Amino acid sequence: MTEAITEAAVDSSEEVSEEAEDLGPLESDDNGTFQQVVNLLDIIDSDSAKTDTTGAGLDMRKTLASVIITEKATAEPSVVMNTLIRCLQVPEISTQRKVNIYNILQEIIQQEGELEEQCVRRLVAIASKEMREIPEMEGYIKAEVASDTLVALSRNHFSLVMYELQHHLKPLNLTDEFVIITLAKLANGNVFEFMPYMGITLATIFTMLRLANEAKIRQAICGAMETFCETVQFYLKHLEESVYPVMTEEQFALKLFPMYHYFVTVWLRHHNPEVKLGVIKSLKPMLNLLLPNDDLREQVYDYIPLLLAEYQGGLEALFITQVLRQILEVSVITNTPVPQMQLHTIFTELHIQVCNKAPAQHQYSSQNLREMVHCFIALARSYPKELMKFFFSQMETSKEAIRVGTLNLIRAIVSADEPRMSIRAIYLAIRVVKNTLSDTRSKVRMAILRIIGQLALSGYQERIKGWGLKYVSVQLTLTTYKLTNHRENFSHRDLEERMVHKVTMDTVKIITSSVSGMTNEFWVRLLCYIMETDYMEALTPICISLTNLAEHQLHGQDVDVSVAGKSRQMELPAPQKLLARLLVLMSSPYKGEGRGIAMLNLLRTLSQSIAPSMADMWELEIPLLVQYLEEHTEFTWDQKAWEDKLIQFLQNSLKKTRGSSWSLRLSKELNNQIVSFDSPSLEKGFLYRALGLTLATGLEASKVEVLLLELLYKTDYSNDFDCEGVILCFGLCARGQVKTVLNVLHDFEERIQESEQSWQISAWRKDHPWRRETVKSALMVMYSCVASYCHPQMLLNLVDSPITAKIIHHYVSSCQDVCLKMAFIKSVVQVTKAINNIKDLEDFQFAQKTTLTSIIVAVLEAEPTNNLVSPVRALAMEALSHLSKLKPFYSTEENSELMDISIHSVISLQLPGEDNESIKTLYANALSALEQLMESLLQRQLDPKGLQEMVQLLEKWILSEKEWEREKAMSLHLYLMRIYVHSTGVCIPLKLGQFGTMVGLIAPCTCDAHQRTRMASMNVLSSLLDLHASQTSSLWGPSKEKELEKCKEDLWGTDMEKIFCASSRIAKVVCTEFNCDEVVSLIQKLCENIGAMDLQHDKASVTWIGTFLQMWAKELEDKVAEILGAILVHLPAVDHPEVRRLLIEGILLLAHHHRETILTPLLRQPLPMESHLAEVWLAMSENVPFARTMLHSLMGRLQSRLSPRVDATSKADIWRMAAVDPLMTLCTIHLLIEKLDENDNLPDFLPDLIYTLLLQLGSSHQPEAASPVLKTWRLVHTAPLSEEMNLQRVTIKSMQLLFKRVRNQPLARALEEQAVWGLLRGGGTFLEGVSLLARLCMQHVEGHRQRLAELVLRGMDSEVLSCRISSTVACVEFMSDPVLYQEKLLKPAVVLLEKGADQEEDEALRVLSLRALGNMALGAPKKVKQYRKVLLEKCLVPLREPTSTSVTAEGMDALTKILAELRERDVGSSFDAISERCRIFFDNESELLRLKAFVLFGKLARVVGMSKKHFFKGEVKKAWIPLLLHSQDPCSDSAQACMATMFQCVHFWGWKSLECPSRPCDTTTDDKMTVFQTTMCSILSQKKPAVLYSFLLETMVYVKNSLSRIRIAACNLAGIIMKQMSTHYLKKLDIPALRNSLQELQLDPDPEVRQAALETLKVLDSCSQHRLLASPEGMS
Repeated sequence: MTEAITEAAVDSSEEVSEEAEDLGPLESDDNGTFQQVVNLLDIIDSDSAKTDTTGAGLDMRKTLASVIITEKATAEPSVVMNTLIRCLQVPEISTQRKVNIYNILQEIIQQEGELEEQCVRRLVAIASKEMREIPEMEGYIKAEVASDTLVALSRNHFSLVMYELQHHLKPLNLTDEFVIITLAKLANGNVFEFMPYMGITLATIFTMLRLANEAKIRQAICGAMETFCETVQFYLKHLEESVYPVMTEEQFALKLFPMYHYFVTVWLRHHNPEVKLGVIKSLKPMLNLLLPNDDLREQVYDYIPLLLAEYQGGLEALFITQVLRQILEVSVITNTPVPQMQLHTIFTELHIQVCNKAPAQHQYSSQNLREMVHCFIALARSYPKELMKFFFSQMETSKEAIRVGTLNLIRAIVSADEPRMSIRAIYLAIRVVKNTLSDTRSKVRMAILRIIGQLALSGYQERIKGWGLKYVSVQLTLTTYKLTNHRENFSHRDLEERMVHKVTMDTVKIITSSVSGMTNEFWVRLLCYIMETDYMEALTPICISLTNLAEHQLHGQDVDVSVAGKSRQMELPAPQKLLARLLVLMSSPYKGEGRGIAMLNLLRTLSQSIAPSMADMWELEIPLLVQYLEEHTEFTWDQKAWEDKLIQFLQNSLKKTRGSSWSLRLSKELNNQIVSFDSPSLEKGFLYRALGLTLATGLEASKVEVLLLELLYKTDYSNDFDCEGVILCFGLCARGQVKTVLNVLHDFEERIQESEQSWQISAWRKDHPWRRETVKSALMVMYSCVASYCHPQMLLNLVDSPITAKIIHHYVSSCQDVCLKMAFIKSVVQVTKAINNIKDLEDFQFAQKTTLTSIIVAVLEAEPTNNLVSPVRALAMEALSHLSKLKPFYSTEENSELMDISIHSVISLQLPGEDNESIKTLYANALSALEQLMESLLQRQLDPKGLQEMVQLLEKWILSEKEWEREKAMSLHLYLMRIYVHSTGVCIPLKLGQFGTMVGLIAPCTCDAHQRTRMASMNVLSSLLDLHASQTSSLWGPSKEKELEKCKEDLWGTDMEKIFCASSRIAKVVCTEFNCDEVVSLIQKLCENIGAMDLQHDKASVTWIGTFLQMWAKELEDKVAEILGAILVHLPAVDHPEVRRLLIEGILLLAHHHRETILTPLLRQPLPMESHLAEVWLAMSENVPFARTMLHSLMGRLQSRLSPRVDATSKADIWRMAAVDPLMTLCTIHLLIEKLDENDNLPDFLPDLIYTLLLQLGSSHQPEAASPVLKTWRLVHTAPLSEEMNLQRVTIKSMQLLFKRVRNQPLARALEEQAVWGLLRGGGTFLEGVSLLARLCMQHVEGHRQRLAELVLRGMDSEVLSCRISSTVACVEFMSDPVLYQEKLLKPAVVLLEKGADQEEDEALRVLSLRALGNMALGAPKKVKQYRKVLLEKCLVPLREPTSTSVTAEGMDALTKILAELRERDVGSSFDAISERCRIFFDNESELLRLKAFVLFGKLARVVGMSKKHFFKGEVKKAWIPLLLHSQDPCSDSAQACMATMFQCVHFWGWKSLECPSRPCDTTTDDKMTVFQTTMCSILSQKKPAVLYSFLLETMVYVKNSLSRIRIAACNLAGIIMKQMSTHYLKKLDIPALRNSLQELQLDPDPEVRQAALETLKVLDSCSQHRLLASPEGMS
């Protein structure tokens, strides 16, 4: 950037030289300021580019950079300025960068003031050039900031700047736009400095006008001229402050006028509206300088037509009118009117602007109209006669707009406060107005009325007398007539007529308040207007006007002698008529803009004329009535209170005329007024009331009867309002004329021939033929109204007859429609209320009560229960309520029946819609009536029984599924509960459980979806608590009340979660007031009601159950069975899972505190397990700690069957030892294991569960599995169980689930691979399965081996055989592991095994015991020596006394294991016995015994030491042939064991060459054995031939063995021995016997035996020949 600036400075030096030839070179920057400023400018530029997208953060950086540059300029102004100027000279600099530089330069110029001249010159030159180069768009912004920079420099360097601008302002040479704009700115900012250049500037600009053809330059020149003219005006006002040569106003005007001329004549005709607007705006300041000059003013007038012509263009009219107003007003001020020849043009153009509608694009039409008015006022001052002639000519046209516009101008001229406005002009204006009086158009009439009012206001009252007042009177009458007879559908003409009437009223008000010498004729017209008009809105202003006129007349101010005689001859209204009219109208005092006060003031003013006797009283009371109306508004006043005040005013007034016929005449006038008002209306209602009151004070009964009878005949009974008004009138009249009224009614009934055939009296009212039922209804209510207003003592004599008798007669003799029913019931209500209002009834018995009750009940039952169509039921219940208070009283049964009928009649009704106000009112009235009736009936039985009956009647509605029924029932319950609580019945205590039952009924409603139901239920609950607290020694106090109030506040909300929380808190507060019995009744009630309503109520019920159980669970031990029974009975019917869950939680809560008590009934439920019971157990499984506890108890139930029975020591023991179905117990265990948390592998329960399930499984394989308890228990099963539902299968499934939870993959795999479950399932393989399972547990379930061992030992000590067997099987595996030794359990295990080995009742147990003892050598080898005596003894017993193969084999196997851990000396004497008993089994038929014997003998060979070596050597010799033969045993295991033992015993022969068998080779076992036998026989033949001989004899014994393989081996061995025997011993052989034995084998079924015998025979034969050859005989 720096390089670019430097290059730019060099490149642009030539260009700048022309602008500033004498400027020297720029100073260089030595201290780095240049680079800093450039960097800051870069920041501003970059931030400016990003501001639009990145927000205000970069604006802050830009501002900060600008401030830094400005602060640097404070320290080094020249350096900073030069740097910025250099930056401006960069050729390719952006517009935004230049704008930023100029803005910074302006801040520096304002901050520094005086700057170096060289720097200023350079900046002026650059800015001037920049300003004059005006490309489009961006360049305009650049030029503008350059211009502002020059203006900023001019404040301290005006000459340099002015010189530069004047340099470019040359005559006859069109300069640049911004040169002119900048000159205008300079003139505005430097007035006195610019004045010397003003003349030359204006002259030069004038030479450019012809050259300026473009719109922009013309706008610029217009704007500059506007500024120049304003500057000149400022200069002329402050000439004394100028130090420059003074230039006069005339000189300025002379310089300006040519330009004005050119602007108006040339530029004003330009087609561009912006140029036109600029010219017009510049004319106004120019005229301020031109018009004061007399010579120039005349010339300005010449150009007025050119200005008027612009109205026809599209220019905004306001700006033209302002110029014209300026010229016209100056012409008036200077008294140099415009030329008369121009008047018509001016009048016409301005009048058009006033009368015609302004174009839509004109924004200032209203302001333009105001300016026009000022123009006409100025013209009227100069040319009044000419103007009025023009107006007169315009009024001759029939166009409404022209007439209205002209009249409005005349009104404006009249209203102008101009002293120069001549009387002649007013006279001419009135002539113009009078010429249009016949125009009937609304706007024209209003304009004329406004002119009349304006004339009165402006002091020309005399000018309107006669024609003006007459016109106002005519318009008053005309508008009233039109408004009172307008069509029903509202039209535009009606609106216009209303406006005319309003203007007329305003005019009347003005006239009556300002016109002196008012004629009496006008007074009479206004007074009659009040009496006759039906248009009420006009009454207020007329009354005010009359009051004003009356006050003037009373003071004698306006007596018109000329018409005084004439007025006396006119008929004025009668005082009674005027008073009646005003009184009735005043009943609605705020109508018609507050007519009440106006009429009261008129009455007060006319009091002496109306009734002199009342005047003093009116003077006192009327101000009070006025004060009341002034203190209120139509929104705050009380209609009844106001009417009462008027009635009292009327009563007081009538008292002043007592003894005269004044009241009777007033009654006649009031009666006459009835037809003047519509029905319904407040006025007519008040009229009936006033009429009744007035008639009551009448002295002549006969005349009163006539008026009453006339009223009865002329009343339209089909009109409810009129009917009610007449009824009220009769009732009020009965206050003073009761007998007269009853006589009139009787006479009326007779005159209309009251019978069942004739009820048509159309002769009396042809336009309204009466219906029979309508008249009957009215007559019934009239009788009741008479009763209500009658004097109490007279009422008791008249109530039964004729009043009530007449009412009943009229009802029963009619068709009994809705209207008649309502009239009848209203009559009953009024009559009974009137009786009840009598304070001293004594023993009055209402004889008609029974009849009335039966009729009303029938009406109530006939009402539809699904909708509300009339107020009949509300009235009926109100009537019953009043009847219940009269003697004779209802019985208890009648009370209950009335309650039930009434409740059903109202509560079943659906709530009305929000938009149906009438139904809502009926509904509210019905509810209120029901409450009152229930209260009245409850008062007769205020005790717990009555309370319970009332609650029972409401219960089905409280539990209704319809929320409106619940709401109403609960509200009624609350109402009655409060009555009961505050009654004397509270002293009688409630029955046991009644409190809990009532709370249980109410509690769920605290969570009702309907807010009002919730609050009502809460209040009922509070009342119940108050009742309970008052009857018990309760601890209920303020703290609990406060908590309930907080809960009540939460119930107001809509958040159901908060509502349920509040209900739970309520339950916690309430439960402290309960005892155990009440808790049970509450829970039973809550359970009963579950499902009766919606889900929210069910949730609330279970929430309360849960809360009470939490608080009371510990104390409910004796009640657990009842509570559990209630819950379990209703649990299956509960559908919603949440409610079921909460109920189940209640069961769990009881189970926590009373586990055994709960467990027994749960386990006694029938199988298969029902879903609700399964849910209970599933819920238990969710609470892992509790589930563990229950598992422990369930295991205890299973284990108890395998343990001896003990006596119970507590209630828990009784429940624990109660008989339960083991299958149900197992199913429950299976369910709990299955549903427990998957992550819980039951580490602490695993051993116990395995042990328990194994014992149970073991018992299922035993005969005692089908115990008597189980057989008995299964009687409750409702259906046969599936095959899968048996003890064995369920137990195995439970075990499978249990091991699955261990999550031990190797264990699971081993269980499956070794088919453990299959083994456990089979009866024959069960013990094997148990053994495998125990072994796998020992291998894979490491953490539980100790506990398993303890449990196994416990089972081994059980009295149940199956338990001992199963436990011993497991013990076998435990004995093979160090766990018993490590946990110090070996000794008790040995003791138990010793017992098992000794018992003889079960072989399997004995075998297992021996095996376990033998396994000690595997699990605790170091302890074998310690227990050797017991071990050897117990293991030898089966060998000495073999009872079974398995026992003997197990004994030998155990000895084998034991001997492996003992030495010869440890065995002692048992060694010989073991050796001897062992050999016995070598030839046993049992392969198992042979195998075990061979293995045991081999083990002995290893144990034998020096002391027993000789003995054992003999044993080996005895056993050698069996060993040799059984090496080829048919049982491969036995053969292998035998061969191994044989080779172990070889060393006892001393044959070292035979001790180690030959290495493996390709030869078979038989071949190896043959080689071994051959070698052995060879050795024996050499060393011990006698032994070999004995072996042959022993071998031949085995040729008769039962095993074919042994027979073959014996044959082969005999052959081998024979081959190796010496001749000596061959001779000893019994060859024939041997041959016979071998030949017998030729008959053997086995061919191999036959072959082997044949081979041996051959050997025998060969040996036989060899013996013969060796004998002496043979040799010979």
